[in-house]
Amino acid sequence: LVVGSSATYRPFAYESPSKEIVGYDVDMIKAIAQKAGLKIKIVNTPWTGIFAALNNGDLDLVISGVTINDKRKQSYDFTTPYFEARQLIAVHSNSTAKSLKDLAGKKIGVVNGSTGDDMASREFGKTNPDIRRFESTPVVISELANNGLDAAIGDNGVIAFRAQEHKQLKTVSDASFPKEYFGIVVKQGNKALLDKLNAGLASVKADGSYAQIYKKWFQAEAPALPAQ
Repeated sequence: LVVGSSATYRPFAYESPSKEIVGYDVDMIKAIAQKAGLKIKIVNTPWTGIFAALNNGDLDLVISGVTINDKRKQSYDFTTPYFEARQLIAVHSNSTAKSLKDLAGKKIGVVNGSTGDDMASREFGKTNPDIRRFESTPVVISELANNGLDAAIGDNGVIAFRAQEHKQLKTVSDASFPKEYFGIVVKQGNKALLDKLNAGLASVKADGSYAQIYKKWFQAEAPALPAQ
């Protein structure tokens, strides 16, 4: 089975120096395939063309940090969730901030046009000069680590992975941030494959592999995932 993943999204999927595709998504699909008795080949597929490649049969499934939502469900079938996605705040380790509201008057870094940008804009006003917009999360975290910002907001997987590279940073989880989930995508109506992937994923959750893989990439305890 040909698996499509856009290998430009650390820590979910990216190319190692030896050009091997590695990451959380890669470890998860390998574990799921092993449990389900599926042979897979992972192909680095640009995000812009990944769904078209699935539709025309070049790919059998996609695992690439794809958020499950109602709009996508109209066109594709998703497995049960394999990752809980939400926004996460990074701050300096001596910060007392416990939530987004505590960042009032602080310099906040976000990726331009991202969910983090939307949340900061809603809370503090879109034109607020304290909201600093950047092109990518690594740049935001670097700016924070170098004291150019007081906080950063972004996708939990990427923020947690990048923040752990800097000992002077920590992450803060705001309970009011909505949860979203990533799922594996198959062509609509491919029930046979979907059932196999869901069975494999259920085994990976049950035997502790999911928790191990999560800890490897995010140095944290894995959250419980819904069965639907």
